Amino acid sequence: MHTLPNRTGKRPACDGPALRVRHLAKSFQALQAVDDVCFDVRPGEVVSIIGPNGSGKSTTVNLIAGALRPDAGEVWFGGRRLGDADPVAVAEAGIARTFQNGRVFGSLSVADNVELGLHRVCSRLRPWRRIARVPVLRWAQLAAEVGVALVGGRPARREARELAKRVDAELEEFGERLAPRLADQAFTLSYANRRRTEIARAMASGPSLLLLDEPAAGMNPAETAELLDHLRGLKAQGQAILLVEHKMEVVVGVSDRVLVMDNGRIIAEGDPLVVRQDPLVV
Repeated sequence: MHTLPNRTGKRPACDGPALRVRHLAKSFQALQAVDDVCFDVRPGEVVSIIGPNGSGKSTTVNLIAGALRPDAGEVWFGGRRLGDADPVAVAEAGIARTFQNGRVFGSLSVADNVELGLHRVCSRLRPWRRIARVPVLRWAQLAAEVGVALVGGRPARREARELAKRVDAELEEFGERLAPRLADQAFTLSYANRRRTEIARAMASGPSLLLLDEPAAGMNPAETAELLDHLRGLKAQGQAILLVEHKMEVVVGVSDRVLVMDNGRIIAEGDPLVVRQDPLVV
């Protein structure tokens, strides 16, 4: 089974950008949502995308995450061209995300929601997972997974215990906000705790790149400050993050670089404090 990065120390450095986006474009009929977008995210770097509503920020994230197919351009990650990769393949490559509109499974417990993020590090509980990408063989992988769920076995039980420990450790990162509520159904959580659960689920698999789409939306000032502290902690551990956010205190407080989008294009890029003074941004 794959091992998660050490959350107590820095991630190992590597050469070159973790993410390379080149000439990305996407239109919806007459609307050019993303127009010739190019940027990099280096390992351990936090890059934020800001801009008015409808500027193309979330569409860019959805293109990178495989939720949308680009009309043109390329996305490279870890030296590999993602091409027409779907969300599953992107997640398997090491990119995890949260969503602009919160997406937790309300009828599942907090722990179960976070455990779903561990799908890419399962081996015993997801046998033959590599053939699941082959349509004519998918049934065999599904049958094997059902068989393991019904019959179990010592290796599968051992892996299940290991996953439970990892879920507990991830929830402990949020302290009293989530750890005491691991058995609670997600629909009982406050809005802010649902957003925290999403981040915990995304981080559970130890992604090389974390995509956060407006994680502070709907949070009050105290909750926003807590989120900022958590993001700073991830940054200190060397986590690469691509952040879409409207709240400038979060952007300035955690970002190494800021990209400003308007009408689908990047109009400014650089240090957060410098970009805020750019005439085009103002």
